[in-house]
Amino acid sequence: MEIETPHGPALAEVDEASDPRLLLVLTHGSSGGIDAPDLLAVRDAALKIGGTVARVVQPFRMRGARAPGSAVKQDEAWLAVVAALRARHPGLPLVLGGRSNGARVACRTARAAGAAGAIALAFPLNPPGKPGRSRAGELRQAATPVLVINGDRDPFGVPDEADATRLVVLPGEGHELKKDPALVGEEVARWLPELLETAARGSGGVDGHVGGAVRGDDAAVGK
Repeated sequence: MEIETPHGPALAEVDEASDPRLLLVLTHGSSGGIDAPDLLAVRDAALKIGGTVARVVQPFRMRGARAPGSAVKQDEAWLAVVAALRARHPGLPLVLGGRSNGARVACRTARAAGAAGAIALAFPLNPPGKPGRSRAGELRQAATPVLVINGDRDPFGVPDEADATRLVVLPGEGHELKKDPALVGEEVARWLPELLETAARGSGGVDGHVGGAVRGDDAAVGK
């Protein structure tokens, strides 16, 4: 479905769950698209546990641009997309997510969208060529439980455990998370029911802890 935003049309590919428990809205990074292996794995995992999943092509990509441009405009467009999708799927807990730049957008807008949680795949902690500059503040900006899944070989760095509700570091994975995308889906499928339970108890938000940190061999076997 095409969705109008203040900064041009977006496109949402929606996969409906037969008995939906949540609405998961995902988006791509600055490069690549909504058919990235990790996004597809997350979609499939969420569908199996009752998630209706929308994968969104953002307006900048619809225009053919390679870079998202202004963060303010990007977030405005994203919030318009999310509002339209929520109107079509009322009453469902909302989870935002994305990979790389899309993970940044999801975290920056989670509070404004009223999301129960956010999923950050391959969160680019450090801008290219600037290892001393951190974007960890965008993770904290979510003000809701955040699942972060990064590869230990990601050239853009790995967020600190303190800046995520649950941090999963996958050994041998780079920024694309394409070595074992099924494992990415498994981690999401494990976390989402815990998130819904936490939200139902009314203990969500930055202090609602869902899981912990998983690193090294533990992540490799999905513990």
